[in-house]
Amino acid sequence: MATPCEPGRDCPLCPRLVAFRERQRAAHADWHNAPVPSFGGADARLLIVGLAPGLQGANRTGRPFTGDWAGDLLYETLIGFGFARGTYDERPDDGLTLIDTRITNAVRCVPPENKPTTQEIHTCRDFLAATITAMPRLTAIVTLGRIGHDSAVRALGQKPARLPFSHAGRHEANGVTVFSSYHCSRYNTNTGVLTPQMFRDVFAAVRAHLDTTAVPG
Repeated sequence: MATPCEPGRDCPLCPRLVAFRERQRAAHADWHNAPVPSFGGADARLLIVGLAPGLQGANRTGRPFTGDWAGDLLYETLIGFGFARGTYDERPDDGLTLIDTRITNAVRCVPPENKPTTQEIHTCRDFLAATITAMPRLTAIVTLGRIGHDSAVRALGQKPARLPFSHAGRHEANGVTVFSSYHCSRYNTNTGVLTPQMFRDVFAAVRAHLDTTAVPG
């Protein structure tokens, strides 16, 4: 049986993440506290791959990059380059819509301290691979951070050693152009590892690529 694109709400595959999820459900009954599904249509040409849901961000709201600082920078940038429309208001019912774009995570459940184990990343990669396979018009992937990059590259059937992560890097893999960026986390922006302009430059390159690439049939 083919792996679905999204794990079930009570996915049992990673015991450590299940235990953490159950603790969060007990503490915050009104939060999403479940695997966070991809946001955006499968007919999109652009896929953005992050690390994992943030505890008080997507794990709380149920939408990728929604509810914490990383979403502020990501959605502002997407709106600026025509990959989204509307207003981002840190909640899933804010009316924001994506344009030709889908957003997902390498690991769909929130991990303790935002640090998934190697095995958890490996286990969840089947869902990422299924998500990629289900996108017939996929042309470009933006990977946010090394874990998201390496997992996406492996999901495309390639080896990270051959297509290594670097900020503003660009690789070709099985007909898809992979752009990479430092993760838009508060830590990276507060420390100057990633500036808003550095982030915008990555998406400017993506915009230019999609605008000059024929739409897959």
